[in-house]
Amino acid sequence: MGMGSMNARRSAVNFDGEAFEQAVADCHERGVKVYLTLNTLIFDDEMAEAQRLFERACAAGVDGIIVQDIGFAQRMRESAPDMAIHASTQMSLHNPAGMILLHRMGFTRAVLARELSEGELAEIAAASPIELEVFVHGALCMSVSGQCLMSAVLGGRSGNRGRCAQPCRLPFRAGSTEYCLSLRDNSLMEYIPRLKEL
Repeated sequence: MGMGSMNARRSAVNFDGEAFEQAVADCHERGVKVYLTLNTLIFDDEMAEAQRLFERACAAGVDGIIVQDIGFAQRMRESAPDMAIHASTQMSLHNPAGMILLHRMGFTRAVLARELSEGELAEIAAASPIELEVFVHGALCMSVSGQCLMSAVLGGRSGNRGRCAQPCRLPFRAGSTEYCLSLRDNSLMEYIPRLKEL
């Protein structure tokens, strides 16, 4: 769940502090875990606000935090050593070495880059000391998740700040292809049993 503006769904209606706390309580009453998304890059002048959101989420009893900014993740680990920290897909995690580094930093789960092949997923799964998660449905970035600057360059809205305008969905012509930058949406639902075996 997002609270404030430091999440990858910044344009969505996110929770304010009191509504977030109530939502956490309601979810826990029903046996549902809650994770705060702090999954954007955080600038130096925003660290205090990010810390405030993190502390409020901890006080509300969240079960974990999903984060993109590795520097802020280190800060979270120091201030709340027992909090579960998950690496966002925005970190562009794409190899076993990344999983080992995250484990050393105290991460408990990584949401892998959406661009990985089944073979690459299997290689990472075989070597990973932490839990893994993959997206099975939704939009794919025309670049590498977490690394695309197209929206920032063309419209001043960075995907790494939760404000992607998805300009790659607009018509860009190459020969007879009108939408050459718009990838098909990810749909791996039928492959879930195979993914679980990795």
